[in-house]
Amino acid sequence: MRSRGAVQAEVEILVPFFDIDSMEVVWHGHYVKYLEVARCALLDKLEHNYTQMREAGYGWPIIDMQLRYMRGARFGQRLRVRAELVEWESRLKINYLISDAQTGERMTRGSTVQVAVEIATREMLLASPKVLVEAVERVLR
Repeated sequence: MRSRGAVQAEVEILVPFFDIDSMEVVWHGHYVKYLEVARCALLDKLEHNYTQMREAGYGWPIIDMQLRYMRGARFGQRLRVRAELVEWESRLKINYLISDAQTGERMTRGSTVQVAVEIATREMLLASPKVLVEAVERVLR
């Protein structure tokens, strides 16, 4: 089992009809959307969301994403999506767990890696900007 991240956020998602495929399970690409919802909740918790990142002069593209599907979600199922910040000093690494909100059954796990890019120059940074590191440190205090 993975160790807990330094900062966590959880959201619940009710699987909508338009997310299922012809096999009556959530189409695999929609899980990325569910991760994004949880990631945004995590960034809001840090008080350094995408709007604030842009205002600080940085973009944060995803450069790596891993997903492992264990069980398909179905229409009307309530999912719990947890995002956990595990790295932030040189990049943002976030681990995710999607589980059934009622039973707790694990359904999908994943991770994303994002790096800071200075918007003005489009240069990738080798270390996270001070503004992000300080936002994480405020929450950890």
